[in-house]
Amino acid sequence: MQLNVLLLPGDGIGVEVTREARKVLEQVGRVFGHTLKISEALLGGIAIHKTGDPFPEDTRELAAEADATLMGAVGLPEFDNAPPDKRPERGLLGIRKALGVYSNLRPVRSYKALLDSSPLKNELVDGVDMIIVRELTGGVYYGTPRGISGAGLEERAVNTMTYTRGEIERIAQMAFELARKRRKKVTSVDKSNVLENSQLWRRVVVDVAKQYPDVAVDHMLVDNCAMQLVLNPKRFDVVLTENMFGDILSDEGAVLAGSIGMLPSASLGPKRPSGAWTGLYEPVHGSAPDIAGQNKANPFGAIGSVAAMLEYSFGLTREAQAVNAAVENVLNSGRVTADLKPAGKAATTSEVGDAVCEALQPARKEVGAAKS
Repeated sequence: MQLNVLLLPGDGIGVEVTREARKVLEQVGRVFGHTLKISEALLGGIAIHKTGDPFPEDTRELAAEADATLMGAVGLPEFDNAPPDKRPERGLLGIRKALGVYSNLRPVRSYKALLDSSPLKNELVDGVDMIIVRELTGGVYYGTPRGISGAGLEERAVNTMTYTRGEIERIAQMAFELARKRRKKVTSVDKSNVLENSQLWRRVVVDVAKQYPDVAVDHMLVDNCAMQLVLNPKRFDVVLTENMFGDILSDEGAVLAGSIGMLPSASLGPKRPSGAWTGLYEPVHGSAPDIAGQNKANPFGAIGSVAAMLEYSFGLTREAQAVNAAVENVLNSGRVTADLKPAGKAATTSEVGDAVCEALQPARKEVGAAKS
Protein backbone atom coordinates (compact mmCIF):
# COMPACT_ATOMS: atom_id res chain seq x y z
CA MET A 1 0.00 0.00 0.00
CA GLN A 2 1.24 3.53 -0.75
CA LEU A 3 0.89 5.94 2.15
CA ASN A 4 0.77 9.56 0.99
CA VAL A 5 1.43 11.62 4.12
CA LEU A 6 1.96 15.34 4.66
CA LEU A 7 4.22 16.24 7.58
CA LEU A 8 3.84 19.64 9.27
CA PRO A 9 6.56 19.89 11.97
CA GLY A 10 5.39 23.35 13.07
CA ASP A 11 7.16 25.20 15.88
CA GLY A 12 9.29 24.47 18.93
CA ILE A 13 9.43 20.80 19.89
CA GLY A 14 7.06 19.98 17.05
CA VAL A 15 10.12 19.64 14.83
CA GLU A 16 11.72 17.11 17.18
CA VAL A 17 8.71 14.91 17.92
CA THR A 18 7.60 14.72 14.28
CA ARG A 19 11.12 13.67 13.34
CA GLU A 20 10.76 10.64 15.60
CA ALA A 21 7.21 9.99 14.41
CA ARG A 22 8.51 9.96 10.84
CA LYS A 23 11.20 7.43 11.79
CA VAL A 24 8.55 5.15 13.26
CA LEU A 25 6.30 5.54 10.20
CA GLU A 26 9.21 4.68 7.92
CA GLN A 27 9.98 1.63 10.06
CA VAL A 28 6.35 0.51 9.73
CA GLY A 29 6.76 0.82 5.96
CA ARG A 30 9.84 -1.41 6.03
CA VAL A 31 8.35 -3.99 8.39
CA PHE A 32 4.98 -4.33 6.66
CA GLY A 33 6.01 -3.65 3.07
CA HIS A 34 4.29 -0.31 2.46
CA THR A 35 5.57 2.46 0.18
CA LEU A 36 5.75 5.91 1.71
CA LYS A 37 5.39 9.26 0.01
CA ILE A 38 6.12 11.91 2.64
CA SER A 39 5.98 15.63 1.92
CA GLU A 40 6.80 18.46 4.35
CA ALA A 41 5.30 21.94 4.52
CA LEU A 42 5.04 24.97 6.78
CA LEU A 43 2.40 25.78 9.38
CA GLY A 44 2.28 28.16 12.31
CA GLY A 45 5.05 30.49 13.46
CA ILE A 46 7.67 29.13 11.09
CA ALA A 47 5.23 29.72 8.23
CA ILE A 48 4.74 33.34 9.33
CA HIS A 49 8.50 33.85 9.43
CA LYS A 50 9.02 32.43 5.94
CA THR A 51 5.84 33.46 4.11
CA GLY A 52 3.96 35.96 6.29
CA ASP A 53 0.99 33.58 6.51
CA PRO A 54 0.38 30.97 9.27
CA PHE A 55 -1.35 28.71 6.72
CA PRO A 56 0.29 29.26 3.32
CA GLU A 57 -1.45 28.31 0.10
CA ASP A 58 1.22 25.68 -0.70
CA THR A 59 0.42 23.94 2.58
CA ARG A 60 -3.30 24.08 1.84
CA GLU A 61 -2.76 22.41 -1.55
CA LEU A 62 -0.50 19.68 -0.18
CA ALA A 63 -2.95 18.92 2.63
CA ALA A 64 -5.78 18.53 0.11
CA GLU A 65 -3.69 16.09 -1.94
CA ALA A 66 -2.41 13.97 0.96
CA ASP A 67 -4.16 10.88 2.31
CA ALA A 68 -3.39 12.03 5.86
CA THR A 69 -1.58 14.87 7.60
CA LEU A 70 0.69 14.51 10.64
CA MET A 71 1.41 17.66 12.66
CA GLY A 72 3.79 18.67 15.41
CA ALA A 73 2.74 21.75 17.39
CA VAL A 74 2.30 25.44 16.63
CA GLY A 75 2.85 28.56 18.70
CA LEU A 76 5.72 30.82 19.78
CA PRO A 77 5.82 33.43 22.58
CA GLU A 78 6.92 36.16 20.17
CA PHE A 79 3.43 36.09 18.62
CA ASP A 80 1.50 36.39 21.90
CA ASN A 81 0.53 40.00 21.19
CA ALA A 82 0.18 39.69 17.42
CA PRO A 83 -3.19 40.37 15.72
CA PRO A 84 -5.39 37.27 15.37
CA ASP A 85 -4.66 36.70 11.67
CA LYS A 86 -0.90 36.75 12.35
CA ARG A 87 -0.84 34.24 15.18
CA PRO A 88 0.47 30.68 14.63
CA GLU A 89 -2.74 29.19 16.04
CA ARG A 90 -4.70 30.69 13.14
CA GLY A 91 -2.84 28.24 10.91
CA LEU A 92 -4.07 25.32 13.01
CA LEU A 93 -7.67 26.52 12.87
CA GLY A 94 -7.24 27.11 9.14
CA ILE A 95 -6.08 23.61 8.27
CA ARG A 96 -8.82 22.04 10.39
CA LYS A 97 -11.40 24.06 8.48
CA ALA A 98 -9.79 23.36 5.09
CA LEU A 99 -9.83 19.60 5.66
CA GLY A 100 -13.31 19.64 7.17
CA VAL A 101 -12.22 17.65 10.21
CA TYR A 102 -14.97 17.96 12.77
CA SER A 103 -14.27 15.15 15.26
CA ASN A 104 -11.22 15.23 17.52
CA LEU A 105 -10.51 11.90 19.22
CA ARG A 106 -8.21 12.12 22.25
CA PRO A 107 -7.54 8.76 23.92
CA VAL A 108 -6.41 8.87 27.55
CA ARG A 109 -4.91 5.64 28.85
CA SER A 110 -2.85 4.79 31.90
CA TYR A 111 0.16 2.49 31.54
CA LYS A 112 1.39 0.28 34.37
CA ALA A 113 4.91 1.58 33.83
CA LEU A 114 3.79 5.19 34.30
CA LEU A 115 1.50 4.96 37.33
CA ASP A 116 4.08 6.70 39.51
CA SER A 117 4.38 9.52 36.95
CA SER A 118 0.86 10.72 37.71
CA PRO A 119 0.40 13.00 40.74
CA LEU A 120 -2.79 11.05 41.55
CA LYS A 121 -2.83 7.90 43.66
CA ASN A 122 -2.01 4.73 41.73
CA GLU A 123 -5.33 3.08 42.58
CA LEU A 124 -7.20 6.02 41.01
CA VAL A 125 -5.22 5.93 37.79
CA ASP A 126 -4.61 2.23 37.25
CA GLY A 127 -7.00 0.95 34.59
CA VAL A 128 -8.03 4.32 33.13
CA ASP A 129 -8.98 3.91 29.46
CA MET A 130 -11.19 6.58 27.94
CA ILE A 131 -11.51 8.54 24.74
CA ILE A 132 -12.58 12.18 24.66
CA VAL A 133 -14.59 13.03 21.54
CA ARG A 134 -14.36 16.77 20.97
CA GLU A 135 -16.34 18.67 18.34
CA LEU A 136 -13.74 20.59 16.38
CA THR A 137 -15.24 23.08 13.92
CA GLY A 138 -17.95 24.88 15.87
CA GLY A 139 -18.41 26.61 19.18
CA VAL A 140 -16.73 29.71 20.51
CA TYR A 141 -13.49 29.17 18.57
CA TYR A 142 -15.22 29.69 15.23
CA GLY A 143 -18.43 31.57 16.02
CA THR A 144 -19.16 35.05 14.73
CA PRO A 145 -19.42 37.88 15.53
CA ARG A 146 -16.07 38.04 17.27
CA GLY A 147 -13.41 40.66 17.88
CA ILE A 148 -12.26 43.57 20.04
CA SER A 149 -13.66 47.06 19.60
CA GLY A 150 -13.86 50.40 21.35
CA ALA A 151 -11.33 52.13 23.56
CA GLY A 152 -10.73 53.04 27.17
CA LEU A 153 -13.31 51.82 29.64
CA GLU A 154 -15.63 51.01 26.71
CA GLU A 155 -13.16 48.63 25.04
CA ARG A 156 -14.87 45.27 24.78
CA ALA A 157 -14.29 41.79 23.39
CA VAL A 158 -16.93 39.51 21.88
CA ASN A 159 -16.84 35.81 21.07
CA THR A 160 -19.86 33.83 20.00
CA MET A 161 -20.59 30.20 20.83
CA THR A 162 -22.81 28.68 18.18
CA TYR A 163 -23.86 25.17 17.11
CA THR A 164 -26.43 23.78 14.71
CA ARG A 165 -28.39 20.60 15.25
CA GLY A 166 -26.54 19.01 12.34
CA GLU A 167 -23.12 19.76 13.83
CA ILE A 168 -24.13 18.23 17.16
CA GLU A 169 -25.72 15.18 15.56
CA ARG A 170 -22.66 14.17 13.55
CA ILE A 171 -20.24 14.42 16.49
CA ALA A 172 -22.69 12.57 18.75
CA GLN A 173 -23.02 9.78 16.19
CA MET A 174 -19.22 9.48 16.10
CA ALA A 175 -19.14 9.11 19.90
CA PHE A 176 -21.86 6.47 19.98
CA GLU A 177 -20.26 4.47 17.15
CA LEU A 178 -16.96 4.45 19.05
CA ALA A 179 -18.71 3.43 22.26
CA ARG A 180 -20.23 0.41 20.51
CA LYS A 181 -16.68 -0.88 19.92
CA ARG A 182 -15.63 -0.19 23.50
CA ARG A 183 -17.53 -0.48 26.82
CA LYS A 184 -20.80 0.93 25.45
CA LYS A 185 -21.04 4.07 27.57
CA VAL A 186 -21.16 7.73 26.51
CA THR A 187 -20.91 10.65 28.93
CA SER A 188 -22.08 13.86 27.27
CA VAL A 189 -20.61 16.99 28.86
CA ASP A 190 -22.25 20.42 28.67
CA LYS A 191 -23.20 23.49 30.72
CA SER A 192 -26.94 23.28 30.18
CA ASN A 193 -27.81 24.89 33.51
CA VAL A 194 -26.48 28.21 32.16
CA LEU A 195 -26.01 28.12 28.38
CA GLU A 196 -28.79 27.85 25.79
CA ASN A 197 -26.16 26.44 23.46
CA SER A 198 -25.67 23.53 25.87
CA GLN A 199 -29.42 23.07 26.24
CA LEU A 200 -29.65 22.41 22.50
CA TRP A 201 -26.57 20.16 22.77
CA ARG A 202 -28.22 18.01 25.44
CA ARG A 203 -31.54 17.73 23.57
CA VAL A 204 -29.80 16.61 20.38
CA VAL A 205 -27.64 14.05 22.21
CA VAL A 206 -30.79 12.63 23.82
CA ASP A 207 -32.35 12.28 20.35
CA VAL A 208 -29.23 10.63 18.86
CA ALA A 209 -29.00 8.21 21.80
CA LYS A 210 -32.34 6.71 20.75
CA GLN A 211 -30.58 5.31 17.66
CA TYR A 212 -28.16 3.40 19.94
CA PRO A 213 -30.26 1.52 22.52
CA ASP A 214 -27.30 -0.75 23.29
CA VAL A 215 -25.19 2.20 24.50
CA ALA A 216 -25.75 3.76 27.93
CA VAL A 217 -25.65 7.56 28.06
CA ASP A 218 -25.43 10.01 30.90
CA HIS A 219 -25.13 13.80 31.00
CA MET A 220 -22.70 15.77 33.13
CA LEU A 221 -22.02 19.47 33.64
CA VAL A 222 -18.53 20.44 32.61
CA ASP A 223 -17.43 21.64 36.05
CA ASN A 224 -18.49 18.34 37.61
CA CYS A 225 -16.76 16.43 34.82
CA ALA A 226 -13.51 18.29 35.51
CA MET A 227 -13.77 17.19 39.14
CA GLN A 228 -14.71 13.58 38.35
CA LEU A 229 -11.74 13.21 36.01
CA VAL A 230 -9.45 13.39 39.03
CA LEU A 231 -11.77 11.82 41.64
CA ASN A 232 -13.08 8.81 39.68
CA PRO A 233 -11.57 8.70 36.18
CA LYS A 234 -12.31 5.00 35.62
CA ARG A 235 -16.03 5.78 35.43
CA PHE A 236 -15.53 7.24 31.93
CA ASP A 237 -15.49 5.36 28.63
CA VAL A 238 -16.39 7.80 25.82
CA VAL A 239 -16.64 11.48 26.79
CA LEU A 240 -18.54 13.61 24.26
CA THR A 241 -18.31 17.38 24.38
CA GLU A 242 -18.08 20.63 22.44
CA ASN A 243 -14.96 22.38 21.21
CA MET A 244 -13.74 24.52 24.12
CA PHE A 245 -14.79 22.12 26.88
CA GLY A 246 -13.02 19.28 25.06
CA ASP A 247 -9.88 21.34 24.64
CA ILE A 248 -9.67 21.92 28.40
CA LEU A 249 -10.78 18.49 29.63
CA SER A 250 -8.42 16.57 27.37
CA ASP A 251 -5.45 18.50 28.72
CA GLU A 252 -6.60 17.55 32.21
CA GLY A 253 -6.40 13.98 31.00
CA ALA A 254 -2.63 14.38 30.85
CA VAL A 255 -2.61 14.08 34.65
CA LEU A 256 -3.99 10.56 34.27
CA ALA A 257 -1.53 9.53 31.57
CA GLY A 258 1.49 10.82 33.50
CA SER A 259 2.47 13.56 31.05
CA ILE A 260 0.80 15.62 28.36
CA GLY A 261 3.53 14.30 26.07
CA MET A 262 1.81 10.91 26.13
CA LEU A 263 -1.44 12.04 24.49
CA PRO A 264 -2.03 11.52 20.76
CA SER A 265 -5.04 12.79 18.85
CA ALA A 266 -6.90 12.17 15.62
CA SER A 267 -9.05 14.80 13.93
CA LEU A 268 -11.40 13.15 11.45
CA GLY A 269 -13.57 14.57 8.71
CA PRO A 270 -15.57 13.21 5.79
CA LYS A 271 -14.88 9.67 4.64
CA ARG A 272 -13.09 9.27 1.32
CA PRO A 273 -14.46 7.01 -1.47
CA SER A 274 -12.18 4.26 -0.12
CA GLY A 275 -14.02 4.38 3.21
CA ALA A 276 -11.01 5.82 5.04
CA TRP A 277 -11.34 8.95 7.13
CA THR A 278 -9.90 12.30 6.11
CA GLY A 279 -7.48 12.78 8.99
CA LEU A 280 -5.25 15.32 10.72
CA TYR A 281 -3.09 13.75 13.44
CA GLU A 282 -1.14 15.51 16.17
CA PRO A 283 0.04 15.16 19.76
CA VAL A 284 -2.01 17.13 22.25
CA HIS A 285 0.93 19.03 23.74
CA GLY A 286 2.07 22.51 22.73
CA SER A 287 5.30 23.73 21.17
CA ALA A 288 7.17 24.04 24.54
CA PRO A 289 9.72 26.58 23.28
CA ASP A 290 11.56 26.46 26.63
CA ILE A 291 12.92 22.99 25.81
CA ALA A 292 12.94 23.19 22.01
CA GLY A 293 16.16 22.08 20.36
CA GLN A 294 17.41 20.28 23.47
CA ASN A 295 16.42 16.71 22.52
CA LYS A 296 14.32 16.47 25.72
CA ALA A 297 10.78 16.40 24.36
CA ASN A 298 8.54 13.36 24.83
CA PRO A 299 7.71 11.93 21.37
CA PHE A 300 5.22 9.27 22.48
CA GLY A 301 2.20 11.48 21.72
CA ALA A 302 3.43 12.06 18.18
CA ILE A 303 4.23 8.36 17.73
CA GLY A 304 0.79 7.44 19.07
CA SER A 305 -0.66 9.81 16.50
CA VAL A 306 1.07 7.73 13.81
CA ALA A 307 -0.74 4.66 15.14
CA ALA A 308 -4.05 6.52 14.96
CA MET A 309 -3.30 7.62 11.40
CA LEU A 310 -2.54 4.06 10.33
CA GLU A 311 -5.85 2.88 11.79
CA TYR A 312 -8.28 5.60 10.75
CA SER A 313 -6.91 6.98 7.47
CA PHE A 314 -5.39 3.78 6.06
CA GLY A 315 -7.35 1.02 7.75
CA LEU A 316 -4.10 -0.66 8.82
CA THR A 317 -5.25 -2.02 12.17
CA ARG A 318 -2.45 -4.57 12.53
CA GLU A 319 0.19 -1.92 11.90
CA ALA A 320 -1.44 0.44 14.40
CA GLN A 321 -1.51 -2.29 17.03
CA ALA A 322 2.17 -3.00 16.37
CA VAL A 323 3.10 0.64 16.98
CA ASN A 324 1.07 0.79 20.19
CA ALA A 325 2.63 -2.46 21.40
CA ALA A 326 6.11 -1.11 20.62
CA VAL A 327 5.34 2.04 22.64
CA GLU A 328 4.24 -0.05 25.62
CA ASN A 329 7.37 -2.21 25.38
CA VAL A 330 9.58 0.87 25.46
CA LEU A 331 7.66 2.31 28.41
CA ASN A 332 8.14 -0.96 30.27
CA SER A 333 11.87 -0.86 29.50
CA GLY A 334 12.22 2.50 31.26
CA ARG A 335 13.78 4.21 28.23
CA VAL A 336 11.70 7.36 28.60
CA THR A 337 12.18 11.12 28.65
CA ALA A 338 12.60 13.15 31.83
CA ASP A 339 8.95 14.23 32.08
CA LEU A 340 8.03 10.60 32.81
CA LYS A 341 10.38 10.46 35.83
CA PRO A 342 12.51 7.45 34.85
CA ALA A 343 14.28 5.50 37.60
CA GLY A 344 17.61 5.86 35.80
CA LYS A 345 19.04 8.27 33.28
CA ALA A 346 16.44 9.98 31.12
CA ALA A 347 16.41 9.08 27.43
CA THR A 348 16.58 11.72 24.74
CA THR A 349 13.84 12.35 22.20
CA SER A 350 15.81 10.59 19.47
CA GLU A 351 16.69 7.65 21.73
CA VAL A 352 12.99 7.06 22.43
CA GLY A 353 12.22 7.11 18.70
CA ASP A 354 15.05 4.65 18.04
CA ALA A 355 13.79 2.39 20.83
CA VAL A 356 10.27 2.28 19.35
CA CYS A 357 11.70 1.42 15.92
CA GLU A 358 13.78 -1.34 17.52
CA ALA A 359 10.70 -2.67 19.33
CA LEU A 360 8.98 -2.98 15.95
CA GLN A 361 11.57 -5.53 14.81
CA PRO A 362 9.64 -8.53 16.21
CA ALA A 363 6.73 -7.44 14.01
CA ARG A 364 9.09 -7.75 11.01
CA LYS A 365 9.76 -11.38 11.94
CA GLU A 366 6.05 -12.12 12.37
CA VAL A 367 5.29 -10.64 8.94
CA GLY A 368 8.09 -12.65 7.35
CA ALA A 369 6.84 -15.86 8.96
CA ALA A 370 3.30 -15.16 7.71
CA LYS A 371 4.53 -14.65 4.14
CA SER A 372 6.58 -17.86 4.16
